[in-house]
Amino acid sequence: MNKGIILSGGTGSRLFPLTTIVNKQLLHVYDKPMVYYPLSTLIRKGIKDICIISSPSYIQHYLRLFINSSQLGLNIEFRAQITPKGIPEALTISEDFIGKDSCCLILGDNIFHGAQRYTIPEEGAMIFGYPVKHPSRYGVVEFNSKGNAISIEEKPEKPKSKYAIPGIYFLDNKSIKYAKELNPSERGELEITDLIKRYLEEDALKVTKLNRGFVWLDAGLPSTLHQASSYIQTIQERQDVSIGCIEEDCYRAGFIDKKQLRKIVETYPDSEYRLYLERVLSE
Repeated sequence: MNKGIILSGGTGSRLFPLTTIVNKQLLHVYDKPMVYYPLSTLIRKGIKDICIISSPSYIQHYLRLFINSSQLGLNIEFRAQITPKGIPEALTISEDFIGKDSCCLILGDNIFHGAQRYTIPEEGAMIFGYPVKHPSRYGVVEFNSKGNAISIEEKPEKPKSKYAIPGIYFLDNKSIKYAKELNPSERGELEITDLIKRYLEEDALKVTKLNRGFVWLDAGLPSTLHQASSYIQTIQERQDVSIGCIEEDCYRAGFIDKKQLRKIVETYPDSEYRLYLERVLSE
């Protein structure tokens, strides 16, 4: 997997008035900006070339946040989404960034935590199935008796399974072509489920069921934003880990060495975040 894309656009209307003056993905989830968590997910998959897509008024905020990202061994670029038209638009907006490579597209308000083994296919697409209590709120994947995906629906009134599709998609380069060929749904948006259906029709879709111990959080509502913060706080205080700590992730991924990490940490103000990274350096 060569490239990573974080979609941090949208209006964040479900979080109003929190998002009146700030981009949703720049809100804090416990002790870090929300965007750190999907970025961390990409880094832990060994992806260092990353494109962040946001609305034009917030691009400068991201530039400021990640001004020193090259010191972490990352190559972060930015693209503007003028008017949100749906998740697949991220692929056409970042077409020049993706080039001829495959990519991992991840939503900026999705948080993943836990161990899960899976192999990313060289061709086609891979998505995940995650059991949820209210599948009608999500895109849903249906499996046959052999565990193969047989249908995908967007927010169905009568879901055919309990498996929702989380906001992370591993896609080969055909995804750009497929995205360009999509028509808006009745909601007036390009639907990611319609793009995934193309791979299903071509028998080029792999679906991996996530383990029961794996956690997927969508921080797009006031209630779920609070739940995500509480979860992060509980795990970090109990286990002395820092979920979404991109400096540690880059270090453990081999993007930077201990000397480079120490140089970065020395520039940070006195804080719990710095103290944690100092403990990482003392290992």
